[in-house]
Amino acid sequence: MSLNVLYAGRPDMWDTYAPLLARACAEAGLDVTLSNSMPPEDVDYMIFATNGLVSDFTPYTRTKAVLSLWAGVETIVTNTTLTQPLTRMVDVGLAQGMSEWVAGHALRHHLGTDLDVVNPTHEWTPHVPPLAADRQVAILGMGALGQACAKTLRAIGFPVIGWSRTQKTVPDVECLSGSEGLDEALSRAQIVVTLLPFTAETENTLNARTLSLLPRGAFIINPGRGPLIDDEALLAALDSGQIGHATLDVFRVEPLPADHPYWQHPNVTVTPHIAADTRPRTAAQAIAQNIRRSENGEPLLHLVDRQLGY
Repeated sequence: MSLNVLYAGRPDMWDTYAPLLARACAEAGLDVTLSNSMPPEDVDYMIFATNGLVSDFTPYTRTKAVLSLWAGVETIVTNTTLTQPLTRMVDVGLAQGMSEWVAGHALRHHLGTDLDVVNPTHEWTPHVPPLAADRQVAILGMGALGQACAKTLRAIGFPVIGWSRTQKTVPDVECLSGSEGLDEALSRAQIVVTLLPFTAETENTLNARTLSLLPRGAFIINPGRGPLIDDEALLAALDSGQIGHATLDVFRVEPLPADHPYWQHPNVTVTPHIAADTRPRTAAQAIAQNIRRSENGEPLLHLVDRQLGY
């Protein structure tokens, strides 16, 4: 029997996803009818993105799972009409994209590349950075993306501390947890990468107190979620020199308003939420494999815990 799969992502991406999803489902041995429009009562699985057209899940009484195309689910997890199982996107494309972006900016700060790229006076001022082995990195958030970034940074030679709310074990990474673990990780880190999910517990993880724990001149890289950082506290730390530079990809309000102080600050780099976009080809494969698992009676991968919010 054919499965009815509804694409409820961005309408303008349907023509991109349709052939990729069809191919991935066929390769997974699934007989599916794919559509971006079908009666709610006929839908077996929904491929979902918050910027799509579905916000009320009540009519989808037959739907076995809502499969998100996004890694972050904070904008949907509190939707009271969503009673179906919800999965978040974890796939090799997201992990590779995030790892490349984080490694690029970590190396930029580590090597002091900006001093050479922006040198209007053409001064010959040699600056030799330490080796990566002498530059401690802390990654806050050791989920799939955090672990992928840790692996990449370790391969370059950086020592990595990983911090998460619950204790993790990751090869070649010193893992800490809890409030004391957070303080220790920050007190040792010259580069901090924030990859935590956004929940009530993680909001303002980097605030005036925690930023003060960092070695003076440390670098902040945030490709995770905007609310992980107290903006006013970060700006004050940048102004005082406590933080040397912040590279920010995510913000509380997006697009970042034109009058926001981050745009004008000389020690802030703004990138427009590009660190780890969903890649349709690998995302389609991940979706198809999760549907296959469900149909074979196996647990869904990356199932969202509604209580934790991720």
